[in-house]
Amino acid sequence: MNEEIDNPQVRVIDPEGEQLGVLTIDVALRKASELSLDLVEVAAAADPPVCRIMDFDKYRYELSKKQKEAKKKQTVVETKEIKFRPKTEEHDLNFKIKQIKKFLLQKNKVKVTMRFRGREIVYAQTIGLEAMNKIADMLREDCVIQQEPLMEGRQLVMFVGPK
Repeated sequence: MNEEIDNPQVRVIDPEGEQLGVLTIDVALRKASELSLDLVEVAAAADPPVCRIMDFDKYRYELSKKQKEAKKKQTVVETKEIKFRPKTEEHDLNFKIKQIKKFLLQKNKVKVTMRFRGREIVYAQTIGLEAMNKIADMLREDCVIQQEPLMEGRQLVMFVGPK
């Protein structure tokens, strides 16, 4: 910007977007100061570099405004967790599946966890996997299974995400 531009010649564009041609840096700076504006380098890789005469503070303000607007439209995907036990009854299971579907409609990922306490760990590969596969089958049309059921310590974990 302004005196920080180190090339002897630059291609200059005026505030309305018209090209003024290739000028020396002194002439370009003089034209910018006559208009009470800044000379800003917009394309340093070009030969000669392209500079624009503009109000740099106004440009920075509009740029930050655009970034804030883009940030507002950005969605954050959360990971929700639903916990089961191997002996969870049918009604409770259906209720929790309904909760999972609600989370998926809100575009969140869901971590489905089946916890085994004490001697229940014996049933991890039988009852546990059957229950997880049953849950996965009930959710197949509403979601994508991101990670199949997998043992992590004393828990059987599966990740599902929205379609």
